[in-house]
Amino acid sequence: MSATIEDELRLARRTQLPDALRVLLAEFPRSGWEAHPHFQGLVQFWLGRHGMFREIVAALKSDAEAAMDGKLEGRARDARLSRYGGALVNELHGHHQIEDHHYFPVLVGLDARIKRGFDILDRDHDDMDGLLDRFARGANGVLRGELETGRFREELLGFEALLDRHLNDEEELIVPVILKNGPGGLH
Repeated sequence: MSATIEDELRLARRTQLPDALRVLLAEFPRSGWEAHPHFQGLVQFWLGRHGMFREIVAALKSDAEAAMDGKLEGRARDARLSRYGGALVNELHGHHQIEDHHYFPVLVGLDARIKRGFDILDRDHDDMDGLLDRFARGANGVLRGELETGRFREELLGFEALLDRHLNDEEELIVPVILKNGPGGLH
């Protein structure tokens, strides 16, 4: 599905998806998602996964700050970083695989107006692979004592911002499609 994505639409540069791709968001604003009959089940589960990714990054950031302040000893920091960092990388890779190979191909056919959005999200996944690799190298550097916790925290802030940008854009494109068309064929 990958297509050429203009520089301004790349994950590291955009502030949101173009309005033309957010057309269904006007019809299905975030404020009404939970009350919609198609919210329960797939949408709720999928948003829960996104919430989990955000929570793991927040916990890793909090742990780094606690370690920098002397409130979390090195062994405890390392154990948590290894456990949660590994979970984040593995779960995000798996999540993106399912989206790329199952959900996106089905969803793209439900509303031709937003096909370009799926190309952008697909490209984001390629970009996220590089970000996850950098995250893993940084985490391993901390665990081996080769990278200071403060430097890792700074890298984590950049990772968090890009992950959040991607998750928000994905939610604003995909959730309205599912709410409009129902989850049939996506399970």
